[in-house]
Amino acid sequence: MKNMTRKLLLLFAVLSLPLAGLAQPGKITAPDLKIPALTLSNGVKMPALGFGTFTLKGDTAEKSVATAISLGYRLIDTAAIYGNEEAVGAGIRKSGVDRSTLFITTKLWESDAGYENAKKVLETSMKKLGVKYVDLYLIHWPRGDIKGSWKAMEALYEAGKAKAIGVSNFEPEQLKELMKTARIKPMVNQIEFHPFFQQKAAQEANEKLGIKVQAWSPFAQGRNNLFTNPTLQAIAKKHNKTVAQVTLRWEVQNGLSTIPRTSERAEMAENLGIFDFTLDAADMEKISTLDTKTSLFPEWRKK
Repeated sequence: MKNMTRKLLLLFAVLSLPLAGLAQPGKITAPDLKIPALTLSNGVKMPALGFGTFTLKGDTAEKSVATAISLGYRLIDTAAIYGNEEAVGAGIRKSGVDRSTLFITTKLWESDAGYENAKKVLETSMKKLGVKYVDLYLIHWPRGDIKGSWKAMEALYEAGKAKAIGVSNFEPEQLKELMKTARIKPMVNQIEFHPFFQQKAAQEANEKLGIKVQAWSPFAQGRNNLFTNPTLQAIAKKHNKTVAQVTLRWEVQNGLSTIPRTSERAEMAENLGIFDFTLDAADMEKISTLDTKTSLFPEWRKK
């Protein structure tokens, strides 16, 4: 992400942005950006593009969240295990944007699995975030007392503490097992999804169940030299866009929601610039050939 080509493109992106809070004739300011939404099975609208906060801590997390919201992001993703919910909440308040316009996601970590724990942990998360409800609450990994955790998720949803509930990193067979006892089916499954690990079978399985897929680590954290990949670079040049924008556009055109993370304002702005172009069938086919069918994060998939 830090290669020189991208930095030059980011410089031009920043120079072309209007000053915050100052409207310019004939231009749409970032806060007016209309990000498309996916409709969940319960009717809740989830933005197709959001802002991730994994690894962002303290003042950096607070400033990044406030900046992202000022640029037009409305979906903010965090998790208990990230250790930044308080900073994320501070950033939300610092932004000055009305809570009702935001879509806030947090997640239940595996060590807190179980019915009573899951309920208590969400109360703690909401207190740290400074909110009375979250828009999406996820089971972070399919580990521990999954049935007990999901029973708690259902109770929290019915109590209005979570406007939508779902899972993360659940494979098709694990979803089928969960559905055997679930009264309310998951509305979202957040999974690893990027050009090098496209999980087509998993996406199809979720779609058949009416579960929306959200991509974590949409840039694969730059692994496999994503930002200098020749195929992605050629497509980016064709559309006068960056590799980052092509990657996010590809994910959105696949029907996913995606949550890129950065602490750089210029990159936040760059990532928003994906709704004024479309990848054609040839582009989509070329990107499909990059699939290695292997996770690039084996260290996170420990059992």
